[in-house]
Amino acid sequence: MTEQNAYQVADWNDQSGERWVANQARLDAMVAVFGQAAIEAAAPATGERVLDVGCGAGASSLALAARVGAQGQVLGVDISESLIGRARTLTPQHTPAQFLVADASSAELPEGAFDILFSRFGVMFFGDPTGAFAHMRRALRPGGRVAFVCWRGAAENEWMRLPMGAIQGIVALTAPPDPEAPGPFSFGERDRVTRILTAAGFTDIAIAPFDASVPFGEGGTRDAAIDDAVKMALEVGPLSRVLAAQPDEIRARAAVAVRTVFAGRPGERSVMIDGAAWIVTARNPAS
Repeated sequence: MTEQNAYQVADWNDQSGERWVANQARLDAMVAVFGQAAIEAAAPATGERVLDVGCGAGASSLALAARVGAQGQVLGVDISESLIGRARTLTPQHTPAQFLVADASSAELPEGAFDILFSRFGVMFFGDPTGAFAHMRRALRPGGRVAFVCWRGAAENEWMRLPMGAIQGIVALTAPPDPEAPGPFSFGERDRVTRILTAAGFTDIAIAPFDASVPFGEGGTRDAAIDDAVKMALEVGPLSRVLAAQPDEIRARAAVAVRTVFAGRPGERSVMIDGAAWIVTARNPAS
């Protein structure tokens, strides 16, 4: 396991995992449209076997299980014990989905056992992405296929850009990280994704942009929805990390600033924010 992967394991088994579990329903609703687009690109058929990488609380795995049916099988893998625990809790009995706490980049996976390698925003955090995909490719049967969705750049994603822009002048922000460092936007460059998959041995690589307006925060009224969006921004994601060690006065000022930018977005019972992703497909060579 690389140092970066070890950090991700520690983080997702601590605060990040706990926050995702606490906000699971809202976060799954936010990214559902992206996951569905990736599932359509994967085109799972009845009886197929799917490896779902970074499955989180299992929403994508359950959607895949509905497509492959009782004759198929879905294995959801995630490094977070709390998220996998939530996935198991949410899975109805007799659903053809199982869950494993493991790092997919190094876990012992049965060779050639899967028809599809899938991920909904779970592949951008590997310390050695080429090595990770080469390892996971061995779990695909010859001719098996890949389909995943990953974020494009931070500047194109309002759920990141708006709250972080709002706190400029309130909190001293550190320099942007290396764009290729493990993180939500590390696959933002199309050419980098192509290089990684090619070096890992995949062929027939296709990368298409996918944009959607997503509900960030919900409520019975417009004000309640905005309040909910602010609360979620303060609890989950990059903004929460920046503000974690800040005094209450700074956090309060940041909340006001974030609320102002969210109030400028459309939506009646939710705050609609634009998201920008890539839908990526590829294939394991047949021989």
